[in-house]
Amino acid sequence: MLGALRGDREHVVRRAVGLFVLIAATVFASINLAALADSDRLTTAVVTVLAGSAVTLGFALAPPITASIDPLDPRRFAVVGPEPRPLAGALLLAGLLSVPVLVVLVLAITLAVAWVAQGAAVFASVVSIVLGVVTCVLLARVSMALGALVRRPRQSRELIGVYLIAVLVVVVPVGIFLGSLEWRGVVPTQLVGAAEVLAWTPVGAAWSIALAPSAGAAAGSVVVALVTVGLLALAWFGLVNRLLTTTPRPVTVRERAGLGWFAILPGSPGGAVAARSLSYWLRDRRYIVNVLVVPIAAVFSMLPLIVAGVPIELAVLLPAPIIALFLGWLPHNDLAYDSTALWMHIASGVRGVSDRLGRLVPVVLIALPLLAIAVPLAVAVHGRWSFAPALVGVCAALFLSGLGLSSIASVVAPYAVSRPGDSPFQQPQRTGSGGVMAQGLVMAGSVVAAAPALWFAWQAITSDAADAFLALWMGLGAGALVFLVGVAVGAVEFERRGTRLMEFAEAT
Repeated sequence: MLGALRGDREHVVRRAVGLFVLIAATVFASINLAALADSDRLTTAVVTVLAGSAVTLGFALAPPITASIDPLDPRRFAVVGPEPRPLAGALLLAGLLSVPVLVVLVLAITLAVAWVAQGAAVFASVVSIVLGVVTCVLLARVSMALGALVRRPRQSRELIGVYLIAVLVVVVPVGIFLGSLEWRGVVPTQLVGAAEVLAWTPVGAAWSIALAPSAGAAAGSVVVALVTVGLLALAWFGLVNRLLTTTPRPVTVRERAGLGWFAILPGSPGGAVAARSLSYWLRDRRYIVNVLVVPIAAVFSMLPLIVAGVPIELAVLLPAPIIALFLGWLPHNDLAYDSTALWMHIASGVRGVSDRLGRLVPVVLIALPLLAIAVPLAVAVHGRWSFAPALVGVCAALFLSGLGLSSIASVVAPYAVSRPGDSPFQQPQRTGSGGVMAQGLVMAGSVVAAAPALWFAWQAITSDAADAFLALWMGLGAGALVFLVGVAVGAVEFERRGTRLMEFAEAT
């Protein structure tokens, strides 16, 4: 901690200013949290769970996003030959002595005063603070250890882009959710529902113990928090053992500079395919046009419904599923876009699974932020956040099943497309109907796979809102099943039809 204040003058000034801002923010937050003692029990519980969950999640996400270097990296101690288990325990205890943890501890104690003022037991408050702080420390330790295993020599723009996507996927839905709430002097029911859900998750369970609505809810939160701590502890001890028993592969910045996605993704066949696909999706006009058309077409799909008299609250629910459907459908002919470059995959003996999964990475990275914006916006305009699980389930079913079916169609029924460098609006003449059949079957199959989720989503709109969770689980289950089966079948067909695929690439 003191070593962070050593170095050249600019470094010391930056650290000192940052420390001053952190102390000021901590004092400001403590004053506001202390004021919760005069509030009602429900408001205090909701603020505690939401704030605690956000802080806990921050301990997991901050290390990779900031690319911070761990001063307690287990590999620093390898030169003295320590045993993995004692070292892991010592580093875990040392992890409690850090500025972020001390800030959380101060804020948690301030909250505990408000809890006791609301009638919470002192013992329950202590248990909540201990489990909450230990969870934060373990998440930070595990996150930094994972970063030490995969750390790159520099923060490339590609890696920063991935981090921005991850932040966007989390921040935008939360921001839209909070912005749509109506604050009228009481805690909105949506926030109460969100706090109840977070109280049963690993990031929020520890913070809900003191002010749990019942003894059973408190016991359940304790169980979830203890299981979370146990699993994180096992992961930490395993990672320390891995770090001490493996030698990091030396990486030369000069040799890897300019490799783009190939320097970021794993050096495996699947990682190489994903890196190559990402380069194409972000640079080739044919891919870019397809991606840009999807959200535009989805938004314009509402206009006929609105003109026909459908209420805007219902019409706004249509674009998100359409985006999911078309994004899952986009890779249905991805092999044809490779043209003769397909020979690299076939000649190098890439396994079908590596090829199928690697090619899906770009569309997943594009779909996540688009859906993270479209779904919350649709639900906010719709006005019923209880319908959000249903919309997520429908989108998951359409997107995942589309990816699975596309993995089969692109191998079994590829059709000619515009060649590299040609206009994306220039389409070659086709002698057969295979391309039309492939497009139609992938899209129709995705809708059929999502039919159960669509049915329960409709029930959630028209009758029982509880069906929204049935739509969520049915959509996730059906989408995951079709995705796994589609990738497996597509992998087998890719290895079996390698010669035919090469003939198709040469002919088109």
